[in-house]
Amino acid sequence: MTEVQVDVEGRTLTISNLDKVLYPRTGTTKGEVLNYYAQVSPVLLPHLTDRAVTRIRWPHGVEGSSFFEKNAPAGTPSWVRTAEVPTTGSRSGKGDGTIRFPICDDLATLTWLANLAALELHVHQWTVEADGTPRHPDRLVIDLDPGEPAGLHECAQVALMVRDALAERDLGCTPVTSGSKGLHLYAPLAATGRRSLDSDGTTALAREVAEALQKEHPDLVTATMTKAKRPGKVFLDWSQNSGSKTTISPYSLRGRERPTAATPLTWDEVEAGAEDDLALEQFSMEQVLERVAELGDVFEA
Repeated sequence: MTEVQVDVEGRTLTISNLDKVLYPRTGTTKGEVLNYYAQVSPVLLPHLTDRAVTRIRWPHGVEGSSFFEKNAPAGTPSWVRTAEVPTTGSRSGKGDGTIRFPICDDLATLTWLANLAALELHVHQWTVEADGTPRHPDRLVIDLDPGEPAGLHECAQVALMVRDALAERDLGCTPVTSGSKGLHLYAPLAATGRRSLDSDGTTALAREVAEALQKEHPDLVTATMTKAKRPGKVFLDWSQNSGSKTTISPYSLRGRERPTAATPLTWDEVEAGAEDDLALEQFSMEQVLERVAELGDVFEA
């Protein structure tokens, strides 16, 4: 195993196996993954700040086995910020368990995670206080998951419907490709008077939107989790707002055949995708870096 010592913002990290291929189909190496995360960090880190991070790790590359990791692993550097978060059961009074999540607020922590082959970074819809106490969610998310043969074209059509339905409830939203098959729509709550909603409240609101659109557009939209009901339709997954659920962070890589990443879009791009079934695609990490260099973080715009 080859190792190098690197200085990242005053932290010394030991980086291993830079030449290891993590995406065999494209020959993408661990060094290239680390470079992507370093370059995209100015726009990625704001989406991770104060959020507990669940990782999916592929130590032998995306054609090998993977595993979810919530707790900070053994050997976590002392300088990595962590938060002791009550488990779902203990939050409801049914237990006293906690999970010690890492919080990725800086490039050194992001580099440490990437070195562990944590290709995917998933976060909750809530942030934590300085002492690790979970706050109420600061956003609502709806995951648009297409059932074959539906794809991004159908997701774009449904995204416009969701945008209108949320607007009727005084909520704006931002579209983000999932990096996998579908789209995510994020609606910030801070300016809407809904910051008093807990995760049950945001889940109920997202479900209300999903079920209303299912009723209005039954041939294209489903709010039902049963996979048998999804072929040719877009599933509006409202359950991502549950306090225990996570969503892939904008700009995180995915552990797919190719190194695609969750990518914020403009509404002009979504409208084009709704018109033309070839106008939208999942973006590679190289394309994401080109977009960021040209457009900045369109999520913020």
